[in-house]
Amino acid sequence: MNSNPSEESLLISQFQSGNTRALSTLYDKYSGALYGVIIRICKDEAQAQDLLQETFITLWDKAKEYDSKKGRFYTWAYRIAKNKTLNAIRNTQDLIQNDDLGVYTNRGAEEINEVDLPKLNGAIKSLEAHHQQALELVYFQGLTHREAHKEMDVPLGTFKSYIAQALKKLREVYQAIIIWIALGIESLL
Repeated sequence: MNSNPSEESLLISQFQSGNTRALSTLYDKYSGALYGVIIRICKDEAQAQDLLQETFITLWDKAKEYDSKKGRFYTWAYRIAKNKTLNAIRNTQDLIQNDDLGVYTNRGAEEINEVDLPKLNGAIKSLEAHHQQALELVYFQGLTHREAHKEMDVPLGTFKSYIAQALKKLREVYQAIIIWIALGIESLL
């Protein structure tokens, strides 16, 4: 569903006022993309479905906290979904992937994130190996900086400089990447 900014603002306003139809519309619009984020992190279909529902319950409960001046609704919802998922997998002992997740697609992500994925992949592959690994651990595997620096066996300060250097190089190669990467930065700092 593509909508112009004023339609989106009206929908968000209705949602914040407790309108259940607005909630349903937002669910239809964003659940596919949020599910894609959740399933990539937790790698368990049943848990991902539960976490998606928990995410929307939290969005509903905290609707009045959303501030459009601070960012897009999807960015706010993405952060909530990602944080819920990371907290859930940190609280469980079963962290091994047993299922083939190759069949899952992120329907709707192309509509929401206007990132050119082939260009993004090319930009990431142009980085030095340690920069690629640092980005992989934090942004694609969902590790915190503290967890990832241990995985790479480097000091935390060094790891953080890897991330900063990688982001700086990506900015030079691909300006639009900042929108995508920024989604996770605030939740990790």
